[in-house]
Amino acid sequence: MELRYLYSNLERSQSCVVVGAGPAGLMLGLLLARSGVDVTVIEKHQDFLRDFRGDTIHPSTLEAMHELGYLDELLTLPHQKAYQLHAEIEGRKVTIADFSKLPTRAKFIAFMPQWDFLNFLARKAAGFPRFRLLMSTEITSLRWEAGRVVGVNARQSDRNLVLDADLVIGADGRNSATRKAAGLEFQSFGTATDILWMKVSKKAGDPQQAMSHAGPRQGLVLIDRGDYWQCGYVITKGTVDALKDGGIGALRARIAEVAPLPADRFKEIRSWDDVHLLSVRIDRLKTWWKPGLLFIGDAAHAMSLIGGVGVNLAIQDAIATANLLAEALREGRMKTRLLEAVQRRRAFPTRATQKLQLMMRSRKRAGEADSARSPKPPLFMRLIARSPLLPRLTGRLIGLGFRPEHVRTQLVDWSCSLRKSAAPPR
Repeated sequence: MELRYLYSNLERSQSCVVVGAGPAGLMLGLLLARSGVDVTVIEKHQDFLRDFRGDTIHPSTLEAMHELGYLDELLTLPHQKAYQLHAEIEGRKVTIADFSKLPTRAKFIAFMPQWDFLNFLARKAAGFPRFRLLMSTEITSLRWEAGRVVGVNARQSDRNLVLDADLVIGADGRNSATRKAAGLEFQSFGTATDILWMKVSKKAGDPQQAMSHAGPRQGLVLIDRGDYWQCGYVITKGTVDALKDGGIGALRARIAEVAPLPADRFKEIRSWDDVHLLSVRIDRLKTWWKPGLLFIGDAAHAMSLIGGVGVNLAIQDAIATANLLAEALREGRMKTRLLEAVQRRRAFPTRATQKLQLMMRSRKRAGEADSARSPKPPLFMRLIARSPLLPRLTGRLIGLGFRPEHVRTQLVDWSCSLRKSAAPPR
């Protein structure tokens, strides 16, 4: 499926340019356009069809969709509901997060292909006249004047574009080209693991679960995609080349050893071309902004896959950013202090979530992953497994986060707005 957005007058000034049409970028574009802000979102790919992205939509995000009036329609798209998350710890299946008691309309995580979610946001945003989405458009540099960012230079197919703006938002992910162009300093906390993503078919009689498993030496995550399983196999960072030396058959055997699926199923992984390496890291910018420029989502703070919270944090950043900036952008009175306010608002939940992820990871000694002895899960995970109450706490932290955001921006009366403006949008 390909999104096609056709626009005339590509090179013009706007209130805001958002770089990256991921969850943070599209949600922010939607909220700003809904509030009367002239916003352009640019995305380097021609569509959203890419496997192995974060596909968890958490209860706090679903609550925001309810506040926008979109929840029921969103849930008509194919998805699987997880009211609890489970893992195998010390040889038994335990509940590690319970969402059933959350004070939200949707008391579950929705596992939905991210391309469906992004297409949904793009369609909703396109209904507002001050929104435009430019696909196949890649930032080449930031535009500076007197130490302030005033727009971006970009390339779309075979043409160069100049997009001037009062504010540029970097929402282009953990490998952000915008962040690199800005030269901002970040802190890296590292991780001891990488993840190999792959997929195998789903068949009758397979376990009914959204996620599992903690194997004796490695971790395996299974995500139900309806007609197939998306598998994430956790490995010690830097060991992928050694695994490749052993051949694809050895990898299939290692996964089958910890998977709740028949070993023959993994013969569907025919070669290393069917395996995608995701390098896991945890980092965050020390300062999220420069005059005329702000970063949100993974571009501001990369998360590990623990809890699948990256998408949720990105959406929460977008909501907070719109709440704090929409009115100033609409009225042409953008101030740097407002960018500082966004970081102050979102810094605590970012730090707290990353701290929790670091607590939940295994602290393996060098070489321990390859030893005969099975390492114990982290103490935090063992405590969750032994407590009937802690899964509700982790359910709240995973499902809502440390500071859930609510949509405070107002829907503009478009008929009135358009009558007042005889000139085209800035």
